[in-house]
Amino acid sequence: MTSLIMIFGATGDLAKRKLFPSLYRLFERGRLSEQFAVVGVARRPLSNDEFQQSVKDSVQSALGKDERIDEFASHFYYHSHDVTNSSSYQTLKTMANELDEHYHLGGNRIFYLAMAPEFFGTIALHLKSDGLTDVKGFKRLVIEKPFGHDLASAKELNEQIRTAFSEDEVYRIDHYLGKEMVRNIEVIRFANAIFEPLWNNRYISNIQITSSETLGVEERGRYYETSGALRDMLQNHMMQMVALLAMEPPIKLTTDEIRAEKVRVFRAVRNVEGEDVHNYFVRGQYGEGTIDGKQVPAYRDEPMVDKESNTETFVAGKVMIDNFRWAGVPFYIRTGKRMTTKSTKIVVQFKDIPMNLYYQTEKELNPNLLVIHIQPEEGITLHLNAKKAGGHLDAQEVKLSFANSGVNAMNTPEGYEKLLYDCMRGDATNFTHWDEVAYSWNFVDKISAVWEKSKENFPNYESGSMGPKAADELLEKDGFFWWPVTDLDVDNCQGK
Repeated sequence: MTSLIMIFGATGDLAKRKLFPSLYRLFERGRLSEQFAVVGVARRPLSNDEFQQSVKDSVQSALGKDERIDEFASHFYYHSHDVTNSSSYQTLKTMANELDEHYHLGGNRIFYLAMAPEFFGTIALHLKSDGLTDVKGFKRLVIEKPFGHDLASAKELNEQIRTAFSEDEVYRIDHYLGKEMVRNIEVIRFANAIFEPLWNNRYISNIQITSSETLGVEERGRYYETSGALRDMLQNHMMQMVALLAMEPPIKLTTDEIRAEKVRVFRAVRNVEGEDVHNYFVRGQYGEGTIDGKQVPAYRDEPMVDKESNTETFVAGKVMIDNFRWAGVPFYIRTGKRMTTKSTKIVVQFKDIPMNLYYQTEKELNPNLLVIHIQPEEGITLHLNAKKAGGHLDAQEVKLSFANSGVNAMNTPEGYEKLLYDCMRGDATNFTHWDEVAYSWNFVDKISAVWEKSKENFPNYESGSMGPKAADELLEKDGFFWWPVTDLDVDNCQGK
């Protein structure tokens, strides 16, 4: 792909851990042509040689590879920049024009803002006013979450960005949408006749989405104090997965049609406000505990965290979608830090059969489950009931599994690699449209408004657990329970 990529925040953690290695993989696989250039933009003074060495170090650290690394790094240039100074943008414009001519880039430019979100609007306005968006080719703006911290700030930011870029030029990146098995949700649903006819409230009793982390906030205490799990995870990643699971089949597999169906889901999500928030959502904050045999501190003892912090590190909730397909089916979501295991899984639980003919076993049949494993393992497991070997007609649970690992597995690209490639190709399908952002903020704001008015009794779950007891009670009152994510691990095989 031929383009000039400007990475604002090129000395930061995201660029080093994700962006440089992802660009290298694209280069290694021939998806970046010889006609590309990357300008690293940051405040720190660096020479081109120092920056190129930093790029090489990050690639070797992340991938342990150095084939053609010097050739790859030679396409990288550095500009020490003040994001508020027009003269700095003029210097950047001159550099960009020279690289455009040298590499025959046709005026194609991608601006990647890998820095603090408070600068997004400022940079976008300067890119417009100082002439960097006046190009013959395409121009695209890639921005990381969080896109605002509530609906009002998101609207303000969107208005600033839209003065310089049209909606179809803005790529709001959500790295969960780059994960192979998240992208596979549509294929599982719409390419299999055994699932799509059953994908509704007649056959599905509930859907559970769990995204758990063993890590705490580490050095991100200052950011997390203003965010919390609700804004950091639920407003974007979790709600995007709900939309993919609940959307209607699109007319065509195009960006506009898929986005339109996702927006219809967001419009149908039942808003929860006032006292209802306590019936639909649970918040938690981790205390001390043991992870992998090591004692870890409580959230309030982490660096840059208020000793009386009311910030949630765990959220569990029930999302209801009030449309014809999903009326009455709860979508349970939970996400948190310092939990038992690192795992992101979707469990689709089908309804029980009307009558258990296998009463001789004196136990209930296991429900049929479809488990989609997002991370760390990737794959699908279908839980069925079948005859036990030998004996009578006793039924037992069997698992049919496919794992995205092993010798014959698909080559799973890193999420950022796939999303960067999509951006270069102009495919915005797996990026978030403004309408999706607005609806999800509107949903989340009503919850946070209630939570901010009251002081919670934190901490209320131990590090190394799966969250507060109230999260279990949330499902128990509906007659369900959380499926243990560790018991649902995909087998390391291609099929069983």
